[in-house]
Amino acid sequence: MALLRNLADLIRLNWHFCRFSERQIQRYHQRAVLRLLAMVRRKSPFYRELYAGREVRGLPDYRGLPTISKSLMMAHFDRLNTAGLKLDEVLRFALAKEMAHDYLGYYQNRYVVGLSSGTSGNKGIYVTDRRLTQRLPGVFLARGGIRLRDLPVRILFILRVFSQGFADINAPLIQLRYLPSMTESEKIIAVWNETRSNILMAPPSLLRQLLPYAGQINRPPRRIITYAEVLEPEEKSRISAAFRAPVVEIYQASEGQIASPCRCGSLHINEDLVYVELLAADGRTPVTQPGERVARMLVTNLVNTAQPLLRYEMNDIIELGGPCPCGSHFRVIGRIIGRNDDVLHIRTLAGGLRAVYPDLVSRWIITTDDRIREFSVEQDADDHLAITLDLGSLAEPGDGSAGDSAEDISNRLRRRFEQELAAFGVDCRLDIKLQPIVMPTDNRKMKRFRYQVPGVFPEPSSGQADQPT
Repeated sequence: MALLRNLADLIRLNWHFCRFSERQIQRYHQRAVLRLLAMVRRKSPFYRELYAGREVRGLPDYRGLPTISKSLMMAHFDRLNTAGLKLDEVLRFALAKEMAHDYLGYYQNRYVVGLSSGTSGNKGIYVTDRRLTQRLPGVFLARGGIRLRDLPVRILFILRVFSQGFADINAPLIQLRYLPSMTESEKIIAVWNETRSNILMAPPSLLRQLLPYAGQINRPPRRIITYAEVLEPEEKSRISAAFRAPVVEIYQASEGQIASPCRCGSLHINEDLVYVELLAADGRTPVTQPGERVARMLVTNLVNTAQPLLRYEMNDIIELGGPCPCGSHFRVIGRIIGRNDDVLHIRTLAGGLRAVYPDLVSRWIITTDDRIREFSVEQDADDHLAITLDLGSLAEPGDGSAGDSAEDISNRLRRRFEQELAAFGVDCRLDIKLQPIVMPTDNRKMKRFRYQVPGVFPEPSSGQADQPT
């Protein structure tokens, strides 16, 4: 039954992508949005109050509804979700998984829980019903950058953690083998050769670390799929040449799978999974012309009804692309601007450089304390990190009476960093400052990670002597 359902999803999604005209896409959006609105008004007290007295007959009315942000979503989580879930309990479950490094399993035997720092600096909780994640094989085959002629696929998947949602992608024709991003480069190559994998999925920053080892693989990948970071054209060409494989990019966020590659390599918005409003700098004018920069992006997830996200503010800045030779009318993203996190390169006890990835550092910070409102990390030497924490009013002297003081939080974070870095053979000086962080007032995305080691351009780490102990 599951196989037939996944096959039906694959056929349906491919039909939408290849056959929908612009008018059909608009009609699809309107039907899906009105259906979602009716559902949230019945089941979500938050949305029922937010949209009280507002009549929505079509997309023009919908585009006039209030937007929500990550902070608003988290503040009203209990009343926003339609499953009766409590944020404290879900967060306790997610943090326990995080601290135990055990990311598999369903909450209440039904929900996949994702913990994200994303671009807003603090924790976000994202809940998906397992009935939806168990349909991921069909969605993955249709929108994961996989070609049907590559089946069966054996994917070596490299990311910081392997969640239950990723595990649900496994199916008779799809095998996912996971490795954490801190795995030694030699180990990654060895696993690739041993498992006879044919698809490599990893962030661009990790692929850069693997470039010196590309010649050691026994069989080139049929395809390399990147995610989580911006893939620059020059980098794409370099990776493709080194591994002798085509390279494509997917645009995946905690809020939904935003865009996927076509056979021509263009990144198309998944118009049947998300409704994306692309707006100019004034926040109201739609962006419709190729090459035009999108200053404001609002996402409505059309498929997740457990934690519905309607007109959700994304912080990413993109540039709209033009018509694609593939013939699909799904809009094209020409460039993704502002998702480049710098990889930190820290001196090891053995004298080499160890790559430490930003998503890993983000997790260490955001899971230390809920009151960390914002943060930044700067590296100005190969053995020194400067971390700035914005704790809001708690950072002011004498304002720690309600719980741990700002100094307690700082000390706890220092211990967490020392413990985590020691596991990778890294000894690093840490400076932790407590002060307000001012967000950019223009279209620039805040840069939380800055690598500013004078005169040093880090080469890919060999991973020698960096095995966790």
